Amino acid sequence: MGKNDITPKGTLVVIGGAVDKGSFTESDFDADVKNNLNFFEEGILMRIMLESKHKGESRIEIITTASKIPEQVGREYKRAFEYLGSRNVDVLNIERREQANEEEAIERLRAADIVMFTGGDQLRLTSILGGTKFHDLLTDKYQNDHFVYAGTSAGAAAASSNMIYQGSSSEALLKGEVKITQGLGFIEDVIIDTHFVHRGRIGRLFQAVASNPRVLGIGLGEDTGLLIKDNCSMEAIGSGLVILVDGRNIKDTNLTYVDMGEPISIDNLVVHVMAMYDHYDLKSHQLILHKAVTSGD
Repeated sequence: MGKNDITPKGTLVVIGGAVDKGSFTESDFDADVKNNLNFFEEGILMRIMLESKHKGESRIEIITTASKIPEQVGREYKRAFEYLGSRNVDVLNIERREQANEEEAIERLRAADIVMFTGGDQLRLTSILGGTKFHDLLTDKYQNDHFVYAGTSAGAAAASSNMIYQGSSSEALLKGEVKITQGLGFIEDVIIDTHFVHRGRIGRLFQAVASNPRVLGIGLGEDTGLLIKDNCSMEAIGSGLVILVDGRNIKDTNLTYVDMGEPISIDNLVVHVMAMYDHYDLKSHQLILHKAVTSGD
């Protein structure tokens, strides 16, 4: 029985980066957090807590492995979760593979209800954690427990089986410019790109999908994510847009005929755009738009 035959009990939250967690590093930061304009209290971090088994009592571990500035990033997330009511949050920085096999890290993960993987370098994340005891336990908890895996930027890109780890935005539709490797494997048949709108990465996703049209491309805008249950039902959360690239009906592409570095042509690539509260079903490939009811309608 393959992984796709097993419905996980856990929830996957993938975020496009720059998640609004408060203006804690701004020079004009107000000590009264609610007065900071870009603090999105009802946003992604709050939703992560509400999806967890014990809500504000949930044990949260912030995993900063992907980041080059783990102390700063971890401190910001810890402070944000605490402001939202979390009473049991800490930072776990695993910098070497041997740490991911040590009992301290394993026991902390075993006790966690939520893990929040920060941004940084997704290749660093997979090369340090992939195939370790930490990775094995993470997979087991996601499959068998009421557990939340949340990842932003690198933490989101690494969540799927296929992972984009390199590729210029400006040259993304030149053959060979997009590099793909194995991710952490929590969800199959999708590939995730982040900072999608802000950094103009749609070409990267086009090439990734053209190279394997079975895989659904997911482009996550900043402060925007998908909440995924049963590895099937996807809900858009956050303040921006999610772009879906569906290659199942591609009629033709020159990908296998042109030389490396030459432009790629794709005929009949389908693109969907999701905003907050829209849903997409990975099994039926149906997009359901949220139609908000406004006063006066």
